[in-house]
Amino acid sequence: MPLYKLQFQLCSAATFGRGDGVAGLVDQEVEYDASGLPFLRGRTLKGLLAEECANILFALEVQGRTAGWDTVAQRLFGSPGSTDAEIGLLRVGDGRLPEALLTAVKAAVAQKDLRAEEVLESLTAIRRQTSMNEGGAPEKGSLRSTRVILPGTVFESALEFGEPPDERTLGLLAACVLAWRRAGTGRNRGRGRLQANLLESNGTELIQRCFRVFAREVAA
Repeated sequence: MPLYKLQFQLCSAATFGRGDGVAGLVDQEVEYDASGLPFLRGRTLKGLLAEECANILFALEVQGRTAGWDTVAQRLFGSPGSTDAEIGLLRVGDGRLPEALLTAVKAAVAQKDLRAEEVLESLTAIRRQTSMNEGGAPEKGSLRSTRVILPGTVFESALEFGEPPDERTLGLLAACVLAWRRAGTGRNRGRGRLQANLLESNGTELIQRCFRVFAREVAA
């Protein structure tokens, strides 16, 4: 199965939330593993890319340039409520720190040179905010704390295909990756800004080459 990598770097603080907090510490916690390393689940990543794909298809439909891209999209991402046989060619792994760093940190934690709490604290910070009333004073009981992953943190996710993807499939995927700009809790309110890239498994960048196929066919 062809293997590619989705790489993204945070340009602003982000919270890849796990859906709850830690009593007495934060109201909203990030998702992290046993070594204290934050990550973004592959299922969530695929959903974010599929959302960008839907936006692209809508824009093409408005311009009357669909030209079969909806079929490519369904083949790539599947469709809502799909069965196991219809979930699409693309399999998206969890977004984690680059492999070399991931391995080194996990080894240090296993050898007790580092504690998981230290790892988490080195990659994150706690942000606090409160609501203000009309007079400019804090609303009582509105203080909330959220753990955020620091800007500059790089994540990578393995992309696998059930069968070799053709040029149109990779072209649409590249367009989705380029369009993807935010992730995490509060992404619709300005948080979680990021820059993403599509790479071959050896690290060679291929996003521009693939996107040119998409751009050329859309413009035809």
